[in-house]
Amino acid sequence: MPKMIFIANWKMNLGLKETVILIKQLLGGLKKIKNNLEIVICPSFTVLSEASKLLKKGNIKLGSQDVFWEEKGAYTGNISPKMLKEIGCEYVIIGHSERRQYLGETDEMAHQKIKAAIKEGLIPILCVGETFEERQEGQKDYIIIKQVTKALEGISLSRGQKIIIAYEPVWVIGSGQAVKPEEAEYTNQIIKQSLIDLYPRDIVEQNFRIIYGGSVDSSVIKSFVERSVIDGVLVGGASLKTKDFIKMINKIHPVK
Repeated sequence: MPKMIFIANWKMNLGLKETVILIKQLLGGLKKIKNNLEIVICPSFTVLSEASKLLKKGNIKLGSQDVFWEEKGAYTGNISPKMLKEIGCEYVIIGHSERRQYLGETDEMAHQKIKAAIKEGLIPILCVGETFEERQEGQKDYIIIKQVTKALEGISLSRGQKIIIAYEPVWVIGSGQAVKPEEAEYTNQIIKQSLIDLYPRDIVEQNFRIIYGGSVDSSVIKSFVERSVIDGVLVGGASLKTKDFIKMINKIHPVK
């Protein structure tokens, strides 16, 4: 059974001073994390270096909110997998719906980013999910299958290389209203079947974790992680306050 994972996406919210305060508070409040729970925080690019220094003292891992697919070159404003690895990142979010919506990120771009991240030893967190319009048109399953397939098709994995797939229905992000746990479970089964169509079953079982994201908070988190095919959560706004963050962790696995 894969290790349960809690990923906090802080988005474009905290500056350096606020990030340092939150990390120090979290490290103090999460000293007794169980071995079967992994915690990752993904702050802004500008604070990654300082966050990396602080996290060396604790049991929380560092991730990035994005990456570019080239190692170096004339790509103004972008950051390569090698740069992220050098600074201490272990994870990277790829294909988040906000980047797809506001910055035109495509499945092909997600594919290139995943390939580059894996090559550098980073663990990609691929976000997939349908819009409200796609859902209303009955296209949800097709969209999920397409996003998974386009992003991963042709990417081979060795036994130690990991990928996380996060189902984030676009229409619930930031709404405060998550989908029902049984729907998330069903969708994660769709994702798993898509992976089985691409990889041998043992690779799917050992190399992939499938999680849920989208308006997750302390009131609902337990009902998601209790589902057998949901290996963790990707949390946005609810992870920005120390008490809420720790409360969610305690709902998964008590740390005190």
